[in-house]
Amino acid sequence: MELTDKIVLITGASSGIGAATARAMAARGAAVALLARTASALGAVAADVRARGGRARAFPGDLTDPATVQAVARDVALELGTPDVIVNSAGAGRWLFTEETEPAEAVQMMGAPYFAAFFVTRAFLPAMLARGSGHIVNVNSPIARLIWPGAAGYAAARYALQGFTDALRVDLAGTGLRVTSVVTGKVDTPYFTHNPGTLERAPWLAKRLIPTLTAEQVAAALVRAVEYNRREVVLPFMLRVFFALRAVLPGFTEWLAVRTGWQHTRRPHEPSPPPRLDAAQRAPGPEQHGSRPV
Repeated sequence: MELTDKIVLITGASSGIGAATARAMAARGAAVALLARTASALGAVAADVRARGGRARAFPGDLTDPATVQAVARDVALELGTPDVIVNSAGAGRWLFTEETEPAEAVQMMGAPYFAAFFVTRAFLPAMLARGSGHIVNVNSPIARLIWPGAAGYAAARYALQGFTDALRVDLAGTGLRVTSVVTGKVDTPYFTHNPGTLERAPWLAKRLIPTLTAEQVAAALVRAVEYNRREVVLPFMLRVFFALRAVLPGFTEWLAVRTGWQHTRRPHEPSPPPRLDAAQRAPGPEQHGSRPV
């Protein structure tokens, strides 16, 4: 899709991936509609986009409330028109075990990302279908495919978003509308600052092997996915390697997540480096065997 003069609606646009996507889309010539809960932060992003020569309007509101979403959708349609692209990047929720999660927090986790994406998409879908064109992008977490301990409610919400994405793709087949899933590893955004203790629960193996992305890197990949009508984007490369391993050896991948992840009774076990041996110890006798951490 050529983005010049297109209308791009972005949720979660007050910071992180959403804000970076707003700047990237506006740089391509699109008019961006920015949606998020916090009006002041959203207004600052819109002002920044305009200062860079782009077109942006802020529409603050609670996207987990269907009545609010309908009101925001009316405002967007009146002021800008029907979006050509919807980017659902709103998300929240701490990584907690089931028994640590209060029922109200579990409901909030489902609210964003899943219900926010569902309500926003539903609000604009009839007009997009009538037009016969459009692109919907859902930004998701790898936990929707690659589970790890200590994030039950968060994982359930991300699984719901993945299910919605897959269902939407088959529902819209032949309508002229496209659906893209963008799945990223750790991104340098305010999420981990706003959710202290969360990063510590990520499996240490993944933290070592999967590099951190910037929000701008994700936004650039997302823009290319829309321009070239890509079905899915998974980044960085090492995350694709983990997904491939999960497809071939699901049991082994789950074992790795448990072995290197957060547990109820202990912190994740990270093997210590092998002991330093002196010259005499380096020559093993006939019955001597190497050791490995357990």
